[in-house]
Amino acid sequence: MQRPKGTIDIYGEYYKKLNYIKRIFDDLCDEYNIGYIETPIFESSEVFHRGVGEGTDIVTKETYDFKDRGDRDITLRPEGTAGIVRSVLENKMYTTLPLKLCYFGKMYRYERPQSGRLREFYQAGVEIFGDNSPLMDVNAISFMVKFYERIGLKGIKVKINSIGKAEDRNNYMAALREYFKPYIDDLCEDCKARYEKNTLRILDCKTDADKDCIKNAPKIGEYLSEESKEYLNKVLDGLKSLGIEYVIDDTLVRGLDYYNDTVFEVVFNESSALGGGGRYDTLTSTLGGPELPAVGFAIGVNRVIQILDEEDIKVIDDGSIDAYILPVSENENNYAIELMSSLRDNAFKVDMDFTGKKMPAKFKEADRYNAKFVIIIGEDEVKSNKLTVRDNLTKEETKIERDNLIDFLDVNI
Repeated sequence: MQRPKGTIDIYGEYYKKLNYIKRIFDDLCDEYNIGYIETPIFESSEVFHRGVGEGTDIVTKETYDFKDRGDRDITLRPEGTAGIVRSVLENKMYTTLPLKLCYFGKMYRYERPQSGRLREFYQAGVEIFGDNSPLMDVNAISFMVKFYERIGLKGIKVKINSIGKAEDRNNYMAALREYFKPYIDDLCEDCKARYEKNTLRILDCKTDADKDCIKNAPKIGEYLSEESKEYLNKVLDGLKSLGIEYVIDDTLVRGLDYYNDTVFEVVFNESSALGGGGRYDTLTSTLGGPELPAVGFAIGVNRVIQILDEEDIKVIDDGSIDAYILPVSENENNYAIELMSSLRDNAFKVDMDFTGKKMPAKFKEADRYNAKFVIIIGEDEVKSNKLTVRDNLTKEETKIERDNLIDFLDVNI
């Protein structure tokens, strides 16, 4: 038996990296005063089809859609935003605003498995509702920049653009339809369909991206209203005030239908997209609730781990433990277990052998775990309540009163 294509087993070093990234993400969420939300892995298909957009690649080619035993249309979660909006509306969380929520979990998209792209993958993200200030866009972008900095990535860059408000986009798409009319036969089959359904998506095509007709297409900046231009300028001013470097990418439109005004991506070494997002002020009303201004972003966690590996960036410790306990014989096992429990209660990383190995084998086990200290417990140690503590690097041994052990470890670890 083999695991399904586009999935991975998570264990060992990969799990440690995943857990490390989650800790960095969680710490930042606390610092930014953002609460946590977890939505179901599957939802009614309508949530994602209406929310993400019927004409997007995600909905037309990538969602896992199926009928459950009740003949209901169900979709596995392909992204975080639409499900969170559904939850915000269903649970009436919008009575107190602004509302700041974060998530970290698995998503599912049916696409050709390749390096950095899985069918089951982890995504982390933030969604902020009820604040229409450009500075909240800046706040979201700054979170992403800090996140990548803290995990050790260098060479990251923020790409940013504005896709304007609904009227701006309608005017722009009319111009695109007119522009692309002579080039329809030159476009890929997907783009031919996009021409009819959502012409803006042609600019997001990876297949046709290098064609002259794409590169020379009209730019949305030419169709932005003064209001939209002013909004973008305020976002850029905010980024400048934080010293965040950015480039305006007038081809950036993002792959989802719910965005308006600001859209952004963080890329590594000019090309590798690590995550992105934007403002979406009408999605809540699209899904049947009141219109709430909102901005959010998502981070591709598996892609981040891949970049860390490629750049040989060490983000986890050496796997060492604080102490390994060695009872000399079975007679000291209960004393050793009680001591181990006490140390763990004080947040020390501790282990011991339960199999009755001989002492040389136990010392080898301590080395395998990279134990900083070895605590030897024999008959004399139990009687005197004085423990033999060996520095596993220098091999120097010290007698420590049991009551003083925690203070000793605190000072020396």
